Amino acid sequence: MSTHAADPVAAAGIEKTIWRIDPDRSSVEFNARGLWGIATVKGRFSRYEGTLDLSGEPAIELTIEADSLDTKNNRRDKHLRSPDFFDVERHPCVRFVSESAALDGERLTVRGILHARGASMPLDIDATLRRAGEELEVEATTFADHHELGLTWNLLGMLRTPSKLIVKGRLVRDA
Repeated sequence: MSTHAADPVAAAGIEKTIWRIDPDRSSVEFNARGLWGIATVKGRFSRYEGTLDLSGEPAIELTIEADSLDTKNNRRDKHLRSPDFFDVERHPCVRFVSESAALDGERLTVRGILHARGASMPLDIDATLRRAGEELEVEATTFADHHELGLTWNLLGMLRTPSKLIVKGRLVRDA
């Protein structure tokens, strides 16, 4: 018999446990509409760490090493790491810190601040948390106007906003 987050006993276990994201079984991705909205640039970050602690402040933290981005195009990746975009030399991390997080069954509603490139912006996130044995599966998506973070370089208006941000994967108990 599986235990679902909608079960009050399961929810209490989730809310009283500190969880961390398992990078080997998770992904942090982004999709940005490019080429005047015709094509989408998809990418992911390979190095990050994050925690979920619904009884703590902040309840959620995610820190991403900005230079770990990969769009499967070396030239584009080099440009995205440059001062035109993430400026990884001066700002090596992208960080999300929650201000509030509420769990209702499997639905997690989060409000927080996204920090990148020396700027920050508020972000609302809808996530799903599901039990997977002794672990949790998480799927979170939101949309962000990257212009608010100073990511404004845009040759001939090719890049459109907003960008879609996606976190999927497994959370394990923090040892």
